[in-house]
Amino acid sequence: MAFQHRVDAGVIVAWRLFDTKKLHDFLWAADTGCFKHPDGFDRAKYLAWLDGKREFVNNCLFATAPDIVGDAEETWRRSEPVLPLIRELGYPAALVAQDGIEDMSIEWDAFDALFIGGTTEWKLSEVALQLVAAANARGKHTHMGRVNSWKRLRLAALAGCDSTDGTRGVYAPTKALPEILGWLRKFETEPPMDLYHISLCG
Repeated sequence: MAFQHRVDAGVIVAWRLFDTKKLHDFLWAADTGCFKHPDGFDRAKYLAWLDGKREFVNNCLFATAPDIVGDAEETWRRSEPVLPLIRELGYPAALVAQDGIEDMSIEWDAFDALFIGGTTEWKLSEVALQLVAAANARGKHTHMGRVNSWKRLRLAALAGCDSTDGTRGVYAPTKALPEILGWLRKFETEPPMDLYHISLCG
């Protein structure tokens, strides 16, 4: 894998879509795959899959709880019972933030990482960036999904996100992966801030 020997790159694994037995080689994150399959989440199978990957838990940034794109209330209803189960398996549990979470009372102690999901308009809004700052202030890992351009990667870094993911490297990887590696090298000469930012190829 092109990212294997970089400390600022890894892979995000959607349990239904992709599996690998080489997760010890790089940083990774576990995802429910709810973005592409909102009605296909199976709690028991997801937790069993995570359980089967526990030998790689030490280099796992987080494992997401189930979500519904654009619906913070439904996301919390789905996530609340799953977050502690993810933690019981030894993984940092991630809540996927969705449109409207800013109007809710956020139970910060219930999760270890905040994943900025939601619609594109909301994800790039000031309120989403404020959530990143609030999570960082509480010592949470912060992540932004669907980051497929240098402009958006730089925005995520400036907002304070610790990591990002995107599908750009999945499609036409021969062209896309060198481009993504170029973005990461650009941080070395034009760092947007002093934090270390990790890109996950979804």
